Amino acid sequence: MFIPQRFSIDGHTTTSAPHPHILYNIQSTSADGETRRVSRRYSEFVALHQALDDKFLLPPKRLLAITFIPSAWIDDTLISERRAGLTKYLNDVLQSPEYKGNPALVAFLSQSTPTGSFDFEDALPSMLSRKAALDLKAQSADVTPIAAAYYENWATSPSVENIDFSKFDIIFFAFATPSSSYELSWDSDAIAMLKRLVSAAHGGGHKTKIVLSVGGWGGCKHYSEAMSSSNRTTFIDAVSSAVNAYDLDGIDIDWEYPNSTGAGQPYTANDSANLLLFFQSLRNKLGPDKIISAAVTQLPWLGSNGRPLTDVSAYAKEMNYVNIMNYDVNAASSNPGPNAPLGNPCGTNSQPSATAEAAFKQWTAAGFPAAKLLLGLPLYGYVSKSSKTTLSGGYKDAAEIKTTVTQDETTKTSNEAHPRVKANIEKVVVEEAELGDLSKWYGQQIPFNSLLASGALKKNSDGTYSGDNGYTMQWDNCSDTPFLYNTARTTVVTYDDTYSLGDKAAYAKFSGMGGCFTWALNQDDGTTLQSVIRTKLGI
Repeated sequence: MFIPQRFSIDGHTTTSAPHPHILYNIQSTSADGETRRVSRRYSEFVALHQALDDKFLLPPKRLLAITFIPSAWIDDTLISERRAGLTKYLNDVLQSPEYKGNPALVAFLSQSTPTGSFDFEDALPSMLSRKAALDLKAQSADVTPIAAAYYENWATSPSVENIDFSKFDIIFFAFATPSSSYELSWDSDAIAMLKRLVSAAHGGGHKTKIVLSVGGWGGCKHYSEAMSSSNRTTFIDAVSSAVNAYDLDGIDIDWEYPNSTGAGQPYTANDSANLLLFFQSLRNKLGPDKIISAAVTQLPWLGSNGRPLTDVSAYAKEMNYVNIMNYDVNAASSNPGPNAPLGNPCGTNSQPSATAEAAFKQWTAAGFPAAKLLLGLPLYGYVSKSSKTTLSGGYKDAAEIKTTVTQDETTKTSNEAHPRVKANIEKVVVEEAELGDLSKWYGQQIPFNSLLASGALKKNSDGTYSGDNGYTMQWDNCSDTPFLYNTARTTVVTYDDTYSLGDKAAYAKFSGMGGCFTWALNQDDGTTLQSVIRTKLGI
């Protein structure tokens, strides 16, 4: 029987499966000179510690900011600190007669098979410098993040009465739209649905706030005129009247986009300046206690020169949040890319300003406080007719990944982010389709719960998800998102899961952002994804 007498942790390696994480390489030697080599994750050390019920100390879980993206693989300082702590722990255990021949310890040091499942704590440490990470930690300590979601007025499940309000601090009800007379226009039954939502939320005992979102993709035809000096007062009166009439907690301006054609609506060079005047007047009308927010892209609004504004501090003074729509970066195509990238560690993203990390830099550099930024997370993906097995601009090995990006993303002059699409998604009758057949979804968004219903994705016993019915799940290192491919069906699905959503929520938390919101509440697998987001936000 192999009984280890001494050991060394002589290095570490990284791997992408099931998600980017670190393995510590251990060489053990017995009294007769036999050697064994194994690689262990941090969570396996934790499992050993629990099995032995020993008195020794493991190095603590990370306290610094974490982004879980592969450029962090080169942060040797943090990795070395943990390796030193793990070495001390193993040495203490091995030198103790009480544990030296324990079967759990022998198996840990001699068996090559993993002894536990993947844990978030196995993921890679921060790509930030230690000073930057500590600065962000100090900043984030003063912020209590929130978890919010948009709820569509065309949603059928869950019904208003079946929403678990304990999972949501704010629900943005989408949408009313500006009318040609600069009042509010409503879809059929939307007002009745809104009233039910307010009643259920305010009576639910969880203090969930209901905010009316005005606009949306395709609903901004009259925004530019409504914000003009001649019509602004009429529009403000209409908005504030809705807040009072329906007992709302605030207003969300989903104008896609000022000084931009968006879905084909009119615009002027004065749009962003008029928007500021609108916010100032609306705040005066609503008072200090109501929420004023706006759905935005990863870049600040476009100024009169067509470039992103460099100072939005005056807007921030009047507003509670900007809701950063960090999704629809790549739609369906024959050469698909990620829907919602966390960062651009590979330097290969064709839209480097359209990531969560870039958005944080761009908005804070323009003077919008981090605590007023909400990071948008998609509960949907895109289905592409494609035979690709990697994503565009993605999936590099660790050795290929660049550690710096030379482009200054805060000076980008064009707004490259794609808007959230208010799409009339074709209803797919799953019962009539073969499991795994997503051909009716080609070119469209697909809700996360529809991926499950279609059979392309399955839920595992541990609460994670994996491909099914011929779909292979793969991880894109360059965006920190999963994707599915099925070459036999010529289908690729780009989407987000518990890992990628959790990573982005963790980034928001440790960056000191105000929290996260999802599009959309009804696309979740129950509340599984929302629960992960809340956990990673620390709420």
